[in-house]
Amino acid sequence: MGSESTIKLPFIDFLNLDQNTKTIEWNLTKSQVHRALEEFGCFEARFASIPPKLQTSVFEALQELFDLPLQTKLNNRSSKPFHGYVGQYPMVPLYESMGIDDASIIDKVEDFTKILWPEGNPKFSKTVQEFSEKLSKLDQMVRTMVLESLGLEKYMDEHMGSTNYLLRVMKYKGPETSESKLGLNSHTDKNIVTILHQNEVDGLEVQTKSGDWIKVQPSPNSFIVMIGDSLYAWTNGRLHSPYHRVMMSGDNARYSLGLFSIPKAGYLVKAPPEVVDEEHPLIFKPFDHVEFLQFYYTEAGQRAQSALKTYCGV
Repeated sequence: MGSESTIKLPFIDFLNLDQNTKTIEWNLTKSQVHRALEEFGCFEARFASIPPKLQTSVFEALQELFDLPLQTKLNNRSSKPFHGYVGQYPMVPLYESMGIDDASIIDKVEDFTKILWPEGNPKFSKTVQEFSEKLSKLDQMVRTMVLESLGLEKYMDEHMGSTNYLLRVMKYKGPETSESKLGLNSHTDKNIVTILHQNEVDGLEVQTKSGDWIKVQPSPNSFIVMIGDSLYAWTNGRLHSPYHRVMMSGDNARYSLGLFSIPKAGYLVKAPPEVVDEEHPLIFKPFDHVEFLQFYYTEAGQRAQSALKTYCGV
């Protein structure tokens, strides 16, 4: 189906919330988050912890990164799919990206930086680490609200301790035409929670449960929060993992960042018994996220309508 511009993602305000003080505002926001993730699998969030100056600095850092020679960027390799440099793909010629594991930890960011700038780049490292650390607080608030809203508080420590963070930085070249061109194929994310932030160039589209496409046009200081297949499976389908894509037009490049909370290797994603009942029978067998990701990038995984159901559906 075509884009449906009359539908908009829910907008949720996270200003002045403290998860250590469960106020009326916290509980109201928690209800909004739960409804949005049930219906859309994502929402637009206002989150004041990242000041505009840091947002400007992080996009300047991205431009500096992607302006490096291709041969230099190719040095960013990883054995994990989509963690290293991705680019030069004929199917998505406008897209390139890189991954920074544990981007909220300064030593890890500096290790990444030295691959591309052997002499180091302290300003880049500090900007990326500070941005990631601050944004991880929003991820933790959202996940706390999800567990509270489902009555799964007793799993809080295990759930939070079972993940780490990947910061994926992305550039989409402008196609230099007014016609929409594919920037990134339609897909669901495979992780727990994704938080996206972009420059002023739009392009993200999210598919509704009815099959319509929403053109997402976030305000400059907001963030798109989206759940992935791992949280969809862990909640036994109580929340929705949405298909989304990037469509580009015009001359300007789109820069975006995604902070992904990802299950650690060896941790089994397994729905708690509290979310399994006669009305909600178990949908997926327990799975290791890293092994699932490896399947997803095989020919069979790419061909499957739902890689998750094909891999571990009951």
